[in-house]
Amino acid sequence: MASLVTLTDGYVQRHDLTLVEYRDASSGAGHHSILRRQATMPVNKAHDDAGKGRPEGPFKGRVAVVTGAGRGIGLAIARKLGSAGAQVVVNDLSSVADAAAAELRESGTGAVAFVGDITRDGVPEQLVEAAIDSFGSLDIIVNNAGYATYAPVLEMTDGQWAPMLDLLLTAPFRILRAAGPHLVKPAEHLRKVVNVSSVGGISGSPNSAGYAAAKAGLLGLTRTLAKEWGPYGVTVNAVAPGLVRTRLTEGPAGGHDHIDIAGERLPLIGAPLTELESMVPLRRIGTPEDIAGAVYMLCLSEADYVSGETLVVGGGWMP
Repeated sequence: MASLVTLTDGYVQRHDLTLVEYRDASSGAGHHSILRRQATMPVNKAHDDAGKGRPEGPFKGRVAVVTGAGRGIGLAIARKLGSAGAQVVVNDLSSVADAAAAELRESGTGAVAFVGDITRDGVPEQLVEAAIDSFGSLDIIVNNAGYATYAPVLEMTDGQWAPMLDLLLTAPFRILRAAGPHLVKPAEHLRKVVNVSSVGGISGSPNSAGYAAAKAGLLGLTRTLAKEWGPYGVTVNAVAPGLVRTRLTEGPAGGHDHIDIAGERLPLIGAPLTELESMVPLRRIGTPEDIAGAVYMLCLSEADYVSGETLVVGGGWMP
């Protein structure tokens, strides 16, 4: 038994929690912990110091789920939302999610980790359940998790094509389908969905057809849900990053890093970002914080009349 303390409407809410471990039986490897709320008891703020240090901001009291949030763009998004008052569920494939959630808690943000492969059956639903069980509501979803495989179409195998659609399109669909009943509930504020696409989903991406097709499909899903969920007070938008410096695009310093996907070890090749910098009108490569800032803007109440849109974050560059 453990305790989770959250600050809501001037009171500290103490939740007694039971730690439940989930293990993926099909692989015997990945696992994540879900905090299940058993009871809630209001505690006067004056008699409990646990809420001190929690960030104030426009998202105070709201709950955000960010996929692929263990590092890179996802971690920058989780930090940005957390610094603005949101409580964050950090999803990633490995223990980097635990480290990211711990960092957020150190800064005063309410955060829990959900380690799991969102392409596996049932995991998207468990991710949504973890958010509700941990914090009691769901207000913001950022579908960010992703990676890319590279091969020209004539050499691309089904084994390279299918995982791109599974992670970049089907997993966001399943997460949003599971979250829908919670997002469309009446609330005093609009709920927000931001899908992280890519300029490759707009203009195409040579040698990465699966990635480009999935990111383009994500834009179609974004526009469709904006129409379906708008009447219920949910905005659905996308951001399309251009050239951004991350572990996946820059590659490892020593040239030997990798990412493990579905039991397969894939090398991180990276791109010649320094050489490409001159193509960007603003003359610099983007950072994860640039993308986090765009996601933050779309989640603000000032963007409540923006829905079904794609915000390109590329320094003026479009391939």
